Amino acid sequence: MSRPAVFFDRDGTINEHPGYLGDVSLVKLFSDAVPALSILKNKLNFLLIVISNQSGIARRIITKEQVDFVNQKINELLSEGHAEIDKYYYCPHHPEFSTFEECNCRKPSPELVFQAAKEFEIDLKRSYFIGDSISDYECAKNAGCKFVLIKTGNGLESISALQKQNKFPSFVAANLTDVVNFIQNDYDGEI
Repeated sequence: MSRPAVFFDRDGTINEHPGYLGDVSLVKLFSDAVPALSILKNKLNFLLIVISNQSGIARRIITKEQVDFVNQKINELLSEGHAEIDKYYYCPHHPEFSTFEECNCRKPSPELVFQAAKEFEIDLKRSYFIGDSISDYECAKNAGCKFVLIKTGNGLESISALQKQNKFPSFVAANLTDVVNFIQNDYDGEI
């Protein structure tokens, strides 16, 4: 039987975004990340999946190994609340440095969401996507998930840009605690 998931953008959504994050010593979770993700995973039984663009790899600013180490560090910090991400999917490409075909996995493409849905038998209609950018919004819509725009990271800039395009998220959240409250109140399916 398929399960729902909460898909997250990584930088600016779960952790602070200092730029191309390749140094594990710079990983800093938002203060409510552990308790919020713990509720989603352990109380509400959602799968937790990260979908992110990591174009710093194509730009040769960071390496794939550095991205993997950062992901491991995030999970290490989340393990405090048994709230580890079930799997990280990321696109290492960028249109200026990669072929058009290579960029098929880059958000706003839903390709990585579909890959996760196939691998974990995820019910996308009952799933949520949390992010701080227009590409996150488009990815969620393209995948058929509800989208929550979080005001952390680039969220404030993205709100006005989306409004100008007449595009509206399912919910706008101040932080991850707000996200959890929205999902708890909105989710009506059996988990």
